[in-house]
Amino acid sequence: MQKILVANRGEIALRVMRTARKMGIATVAVYSEADRGAPHVRFAEEAILLGPAPSSQSYLDMDKVIQAALDTGAEGIHPGYGFLSENAEFSQRVEDAGLIFIGPKPHAIRIMGNKLAAKDAVSAYDIPMVPGIEEAITDVELAGQIGEQIGYPILIKAAAGGGGKGMRIVNGPAELKEGMERAISEAQSAFGDGAVFIEKYVTSPRHIEIQVLADNHGNVVHLFERECSVQRRHQKVVEEAPSVPLSLAPALRAQMGEAAVRCAKACDYRGAGTVEFLLDDQNNFYFLEMNTRLQVEHPVTELITGVDLVEQQIKVARGERLAFTQEDLSITGHALELRVYAEDPLDGFLPSIGTLETYQKPSGEGIRVDDGFEEGMEVPIYYDPMIAKLITYGATRAEALQKMREAIDAYRVEGIATTLPFGRFVVDHEAFISGNFDTHFVKQHYTAEAILEKQQDMEKIAALAAAVIFEDSRRTLTVPVTTGESWKNRIQ
Repeated sequence: MQKILVANRGEIALRVMRTARKMGIATVAVYSEADRGAPHVRFAEEAILLGPAPSSQSYLDMDKVIQAALDTGAEGIHPGYGFLSENAEFSQRVEDAGLIFIGPKPHAIRIMGNKLAAKDAVSAYDIPMVPGIEEAITDVELAGQIGEQIGYPILIKAAAGGGGKGMRIVNGPAELKEGMERAISEAQSAFGDGAVFIEKYVTSPRHIEIQVLADNHGNVVHLFERECSVQRRHQKVVEEAPSVPLSLAPALRAQMGEAAVRCAKACDYRGAGTVEFLLDDQNNFYFLEMNTRLQVEHPVTELITGVDLVEQQIKVARGERLAFTQEDLSITGHALELRVYAEDPLDGFLPSIGTLETYQKPSGEGIRVDDGFEEGMEVPIYYDPMIAKLITYGATRAEALQKMREAIDAYRVEGIATTLPFGRFVVDHEAFISGNFDTHFVKQHYTAEAILEKQQDMEKIAALAAAVIFEDSRRTLTVPVTTGESWKNRIQ
């Protein structure tokens, strides 16, 4: 491939384009009217306007995206994540147009895109499963029977989606009817499919995901794990690699890695993908789902392994074999990622839309910022509110944590609220520092008041420091000057 079209926007579009340029591959950007002046549009060699701001009329319009690739002579399409990245129909239509989809084959997306189909596909590969029902239902009475059978609490999940949508925890029979109705309604609205399934709710889980890579020649490897347990509304905010409990249990790490490889083989996977597991407090792990695309948090894996995952995606898509085996891969150092969302952590993480009046990124050794915004730009309401990913790397976890603190403090954003204060709260919290946390971290430890108290403490410290500096300066500048009369002193 000499030219690829990147069917996405913002930071992930730029991320893909930078690797493509490094490989000597030209890129085509696509954009909506809201993104006309965006950095990814200027970075690419060519750019095509897709349409109005709403994603349904631009980034999700398959015909426009494919036509843009054909019109510009692009040979492949990289979907990034979100939008059309896990759409089996899009993958098929790209291939039907004589183009290369830089991702898995349509059948793999189709299988793993439905949680029930995914469970069925991996069931023959000795993958541990959470107890529950392996079929979609909408009947409340049947759900009640299942709840009694496997025991409460239970988790109702949309069969056709992810990202925390169409998901409800039900602690007992009294909550079942409302939980089912809300889950079904949300699933229908988000995915056009109201089917849900039920499984036992693992009460204190950690969310561990394993990065896999597979080529077209039967080679599959895993690139170790990412810890993704710090979440709000079932969506990740802070991620790291490696995971603290797996670093203490290398045999468990190997078992989970091997299970992820088997999952990839179960659907004849190609490219970069992620297998997600729940890990309970007894170190039992259970298959959750497989994401058939590049993950938002892929940079932490890149930093601890030295592997450029986008480069591997492109190489696999053009038919190359993986240039390394499992034995060639190892973990070096530790990496953390904070998703910097345009959200107000002091107001329930509600979106904060506006102008980036000030936008200054941190920099330095061990600090990486993947973003798609610049000072003065508007944060549009039409798309995901993430404006950047702040990633730090160190030889140890403690070093990566300290670099994250310094990077957060150096990040300057004015005009909108962001999750930067929340990120600082997380990396300063004893539960996170110790590694003793799970997916209930936010619920158990976080309050807006905690951030406000910390900000007030910092303001007091700053005021005291200013007072000390002022007093020191005043003394330095107060110099007795003799004017010939010993009783007369003036301040100069």
